Amino acid sequence: MKRIALFPGSFDPFTKGHEDIVIRGLRLFDEVVIGIGNNATKKRYFPLEVMKEMIERTFDHQENVRVITYEDLTAHTARELGATFLLRGLRNTTDFEYENGISQVNRYLYEEIETVFLITSPNLAPISSSIIRDLHRYGQGVDNFLPYSLSELNKLSQEG
Repeated sequence: MKRIALFPGSFDPFTKGHEDIVIRGLRLFDEVVIGIGNNATKKRYFPLEVMKEMIERTFDHQENVRVITYEDLTAHTARELGATFLLRGLRNTTDFEYENGISQVNRYLYEEIETVFLITSPNLAPISSSIIRDLHRYGQGVDNFLPYSLSELNKLSQEG
């Protein structure tokens, strides 16, 4: 049976930390599906379709990585994909507390799902999407934290 992991998140933006989790997850799973959840309560900083395209470009050399967007519950999306694993990264104990509760609910909704936590690589632990958004909002360079060019992202955002 194919081992499929769903890596869910808002990815606003997708960072080098996220990329690291996917690359390391590929050592454990046959396929990693990066699922960009569309959270109705959050206003996106970068357009959803633009981020999807940037992530696809980041992994265009990886046949066993694909990118989807979804609006359903993560557990339901995982079931539809045939994914029996959720892949999550943990930077610190605060992340664990938050993710632990979510993993329990996902398991309640979909008994076959297992959440696999990977500890963020130490050099990437300080990176978060919210910090990157704040830096960008105030005109600071963020390319060192992203696996793609911000100028390319901005260009796509303006075209979309």
